Amino acid sequence: MPMPTLLRSVRATKTHKLSAAVLVAAGATAALTVPAAAGEAHAASSAAPSAVQPVSANGQPVGAKTKAADPKAGNGAEKDVQQAANLADTVKVTAVAAQDHTAKEAASRAADRKPVEAPKPHYANNLDGWIKESLAIMKEKGIPGSYEGLHRNIMRESSGNPNCVNDWDINAKNGIPSKGLLQVIQPTFDAYHVEGTANDLTDPVANITAAANYAAHRYGSMDNVNSAY
Repeated sequence: MPMPTLLRSVRATKTHKLSAAVLVAAGATAALTVPAAAGEAHAASSAAPSAVQPVSANGQPVGAKTKAADPKAGNGAEKDVQQAANLADTVKVTAVAAQDHTAKEAASRAADRKPVEAPKPHYANNLDGWIKESLAIMKEKGIPGSYEGLHRNIMRESSGNPNCVNDWDINAKNGIPSKGLLQVIQPTFDAYHVEGTANDLTDPVANITAAANYAAHRYGSMDNVNSAY
């Protein structure tokens, strides 16, 4: 059967020819593509700057600017000095603020700690209280006298009545009767009135202190008086 064999050979030959034509066409395309790619690479290589640059004797690239030559780069030492100066200024400001705060706190504490006046002692509104209050004032003013001396003379002169008035002795006849616990006349009261007490002849404390002041000048102390004085 020679005929089928020939047909297969012919068919195979056509197939081979077609394949060869495809290969030739592909080779031509590749040949055109490779030079184009090579040209593009050469163009890119020409456009890019050279990776190797000439250097000077000190190892710096020729034409390169150093930090010292570039005014925008600044000087590292100068920056350190400026930072130190800024820090010092900050510390000064902080110290001044702290001192001012401390001074204000001290002033505030001093204002809060004003000495508080001790409350005045309370004295009973009776003979005992009047004598005790009079003795406190006499001590402050430096007028001598004791509780016993004051009490003894008061009981003799007025029996402890602050409104007692003598209307029969010579002073009464002269129009200046003796009054109060220690029977003091107005001129004597005016001359020996103790500052800080009432300006009233019959006020118990004012009367006692004025009489004790008079007795201190004339007799040394009310304690030395044992009769009309």
